[in-house]
Amino acid sequence: MNTSILITGGAGFIGANLARAALADGRVGRVVVMDDLSMTNSGGLDDVDVELHESSILDETALKSALKGIDAVVHLAAIPSVPRSIANPMATHQANATGTLALLEGCRSAGVNHVVCSSSSSVYGSNPALPKSEREWVRPMSPYAVSKLATEQYLLAYQSSFGLSTLPFRFFNVYGPGQTPGHAYAAAVPTFIDALLRESPVLVNGDGSQSRDFTFVGSVCEILIEAAVNTVSSPEPVNLAFGARTDLMTLIDTLEEVTGKTARVEHRAPRPGDVPHSEADNSSLRDLFPDLQPVGLQEGLHHTVDWFRSRY
Repeated sequence: MNTSILITGGAGFIGANLARAALADGRVGRVVVMDDLSMTNSGGLDDVDVELHESSILDETALKSALKGIDAVVHLAAIPSVPRSIANPMATHQANATGTLALLEGCRSAGVNHVVCSSSSSVYGSNPALPKSEREWVRPMSPYAVSKLATEQYLLAYQSSFGLSTLPFRFFNVYGPGQTPGHAYAAAVPTFIDALLRESPVLVNGDGSQSRDFTFVGSVCEILIEAAVNTVSSPEPVNLAFGARTDLMTLIDTLEEVTGKTARVEHRAPRPGDVPHSEADNSSLRDLFPDLQPVGLQEGLHHTVDWFRSRY
């Protein structure tokens, strides 16, 4: 029998990519999206045949409706970004931590027994270890990171307390088609691509030596679908990245090759709450999904640049 999936936050960058990929997967029969559209609009779903519930997961009645007939939930709904959480910690907590608790209670009431969710590499915070293992200590440096730690720990607590099948993934700097620049909290990859294609200055926070484990959205979606369809669970959080740590200046060099443009780099002050380096130990991920072949950075950037050029 085909799996029915609810994607919370499904109108966002990762969610819309996931909805499209899920519908193309023969094992998925129905895709429901729940999103209050506070972080985006529904435009990313224009070509996707999903059932859209335009509401917050904090709305108990709306959540109950969205969960009807669902086999598995992929929980992506959140207020993202470190600087946004510093600007409004309470809103981030309510959406990310309280929202996750509301979803888990809704799943218990509806008899939905499998939840996959997005946590974040930001939970490692000031831990300097590289690569970062799930069994390393965590020390969040921002309200956002704290809220994502609460998200993953609620899933694990419901697994222990109520027997709910859960799998919390720690995402590492996901990028790809559909990720937009042009706002104060935009991620590095779309911001840099947009600046290069427009021949505008490429603005870098700090000296550019900070590094991230950039992960292509297509690889992320492939794993999320496998986890939802095959009811994959874990008693611990799982890093979702592939150990491809790249510093920002090297990222810009690679984007110059991909776009054929020359970057005019301008450095700004570092952002508070940002960690200097991030890289995943992906041994747990490989154990759970041994057949996955991730998209490499250069190929992923080519796909992303092509998407940007199609928009321009």
